[in-house]
Amino acid sequence: MLAGLEPVAVLCEIVDDDGSMARLPRLRQFAQAENLKIISIADLIRYRRKRDRLVELAAAAPIPTMWGPFKAYCYRSLLDGIEHIAMVKGEIGDGRDILVRVHSECLTGDIFGSARCDCGKQLALAMKQIEASGRGVLVYLRGHEGRGIGLGHKLRAYNLQDDGRDTVEANEELGLPVDSREYGIGAQILRDLGVRTMKLMTNNPSKYVGLKGYGLAVAGRAPLLTPITMENKRYLETKRDKMGHVYGLDTNGHGLINKNNNSTTGSPSDGTSKA
Repeated sequence: MLAGLEPVAVLCEIVDDDGSMARLPRLRQFAQAENLKIISIADLIRYRRKRDRLVELAAAAPIPTMWGPFKAYCYRSLLDGIEHIAMVKGEIGDGRDILVRVHSECLTGDIFGSARCDCGKQLALAMKQIEASGRGVLVYLRGHEGRGIGLGHKLRAYNLQDDGRDTVEANEELGLPVDSREYGIGAQILRDLGVRTMKLMTNNPSKYVGLKGYGLAVAGRAPLLTPITMENKRYLETKRDKMGHVYGLDTNGHGLINKNNNSTTGSPSDGTSKA
């Protein structure tokens, strides 16, 4: 439809010689050999970003917080009407090397202080670090509860985790995606605020992909290293081992997480996932 042609297509997966999914370099070779046109998701995102506006600014107001004064910007999605908030500290007019956190909504962790995850502690740490930096942005994306599966499904997954599954296995047993979050709204909010290059506060490399396609450059990563407790230890291990989250450098936090087997008591002061 974007090309002005009939909306007809064929969907298939091209595999490499070893049976694995062919990656972009191999796909380019295949397309050249077969005289096929090829575009990437990033190409489509760039096209839509230039032509489609997915959010609108609804309101803005200064808010004093426990970390310091911020200015809150409420953005409304033009796709589903969900309202998101960006907390801005200081002057970010040049848009360069801005300290940024894109935080997914977690009602249980952010509001009620659930010890099952590190979400609430990451939110507080990000706000603290932005305040200390003197300037930065925290985008709070709603609709991301349970990595996109919703609150009810998240609680059902918790029951399965109590029966022995990890966070990935629980989602799969419920027939749900492991992570269905999409960061395009967050990227457009950042662009509207004037951010162009950022130091991204995250332990999740997949956020790079979700933001880069919208013309935002990631100049570096700032890890958010929060306390390891008896309640969240397995969750952090699963995010590291099965979802590619980064908790350290050479060992990716293996020693730090594992050494808490016998030392954690659930207190935030027991151990910190730093490496």
